[in-house]
Amino acid sequence: MAKLFDPLFMENVMSNQLINTPIGWLNVRASGGAITAIEFAVDPELEQQPSETTAHCCRQLAEYFNGQREHFEVKLDMAGTDFQKTVWLALGGIEYGETCSYGDIANHIGNPKAVRAVGAANGKNPVPIIVPCHRVIGRSGKLTGYAGGLDIKVWLLEHEKQHMAK
Repeated sequence: MAKLFDPLFMENVMSNQLINTPIGWLNVRASGGAITAIEFAVDPELEQQPSETTAHCCRQLAEYFNGQREHFEVKLDMAGTDFQKTVWLALGGIEYGETCSYGDIANHIGNPKAVRAVGAANGKNPVPIIVPCHRVIGRSGKLTGYAGGLDIKVWLLEHEKQHMAK
């Protein structure tokens, strides 16, 4: 049996850590050594239970926001349907600083009529930024909804465009 304060044991319980970013406070959640969620607009007074997993992710998020990271190297455990997971996997293929449409994702996953379902799955992405749902826009090029708000989506896209030229 693991000791209560054994670091390996602690990695198997729920943990969370806050990070202050240019888009506001984010709450990084983990379980079993994998990131399970990133939440926007959290109260900076929220109780934290950090772990090595959340600390590792927060370091990478800080690098992203400092323009020093384009790809994340964290283990993810995203709860969702098989369809949602297929969409989320496709989102991971959108390059830093690039955008594509919901229709492009639907075509990519071999289900061109599932544009609305792709939009719904995109909106349920539990780990925004790392799985870059902010890079999906309307077919016309118009920015559409974002869980963190359109102002944050605009900020993320502009941030990436600014830093990809470096």
